[in-house]
Amino acid sequence: MKGESSSSREARETKMNAILPWELIIQILLMLPVKSLLRFKCVCKSWFRLISDPHFAISHFQQITAIARTNRLLFIAPPSPQFLSIDFNASLQDDSASSKLNPNFLSPSAYQNVMIMGSCRGFILLNCCQILWVWNPSTGVHRKVPSTPIGSNLTQAMFFTFLYGFGYDPSTDDYLVVKASCNPVLLHNATTRVEYFSLRTNVWRDIEANHLSYMNSFDSLKEGSLLNGAIHWLAFCCDTSMNVIVVFDLTERSFSEILFSVEIFNYDFDSCDLGVLGDSLSVSFLEWNHSVEIWVMEEYKVQSSWTKTIVVSAESIPAGLYFYPICYTEGGDIFGTNGSTGLAKYNDKGQLQEHRSYCNGSYGSRVTVYTESLLPLPM
Repeated sequence: MKGESSSSREARETKMNAILPWELIIQILLMLPVKSLLRFKCVCKSWFRLISDPHFAISHFQQITAIARTNRLLFIAPPSPQFLSIDFNASLQDDSASSKLNPNFLSPSAYQNVMIMGSCRGFILLNCCQILWVWNPSTGVHRKVPSTPIGSNLTQAMFFTFLYGFGYDPSTDDYLVVKASCNPVLLHNATTRVEYFSLRTNVWRDIEANHLSYMNSFDSLKEGSLLNGAIHWLAFCCDTSMNVIVVFDLTERSFSEILFSVEIFNYDFDSCDLGVLGDSLSVSFLEWNHSVEIWVMEEYKVQSSWTKTIVVSAESIPAGLYFYPICYTEGGDIFGTNGSTGLAKYNDKGQLQEHRSYCNGSYGSRVTVYTESLLPLPM
């Protein structure tokens, strides 16, 4: 308390800890949400030291993600961009289920240029005018990723980046930022350059990938989809003239491919999104009538397990041109963006449950799912 002497604080803290065994206090704190723990750091010195301890943060993350859903949505809401943290299991009309975030390392004037490039273990990779940041929105911890030194030479200047990925390597307790580039001029002899940045060593490394020959299936920069310890992205393989899912294993630093079933080959991949629904890879195809077909790979890396699960129509959303699925809610609804100005929920039959528009016009939604955590960045 303000004005309280050091001896009085120590006496109050000793009395408080005597009420319950310290081990029981730890177990209770491990069950609490991040927001409460950040407030409770002010209770006393021993609680501050405990909650600030990286080992406590790891135990808290492991325990709370095992027993409860702590996922939220980071949504950069147009038109004057603001960062919102949203409980997507609540109603979209419930303003108490969302809160504003303040990434104070960014200038508010730059919010319009921020792109979300990945999410992992409570951290989010942001791209602001080609400058990368790793940020924990729950604690405010952030770190700027230095520019790759490889990009300074003339050969690299001919390459353009078409994908960023972000993930965790448990074998080294390290977070990796992955960057994939290609030379669009060499369409039939394309070489894919892959680099990754280690947050633990603070070093960029170039992967020997001369055997890789991929082009982006999209015109814009995309984020990779994280699942099963690997980053996945949709690409056109120049060697086989096929659309495939490229897999980068974060621990092995190795590549593999996932193929689509025969039923999917004839779809228009220029109007396709790759993502993760539940614990499965998913692809969403936009049809001419603004409906979206969602396919899910029910058994990981098994080509024959691709299954069309649902068809939804964006026509039922005012000003909706496209529905991009993001995640499942606890009730089994599909939550996503309407492709331009807001958010929407559909049930498992493809029926619109609710939507919320944040503006008129087409601004492009920027959104990702993240897990609340106290985890620190590796030093």
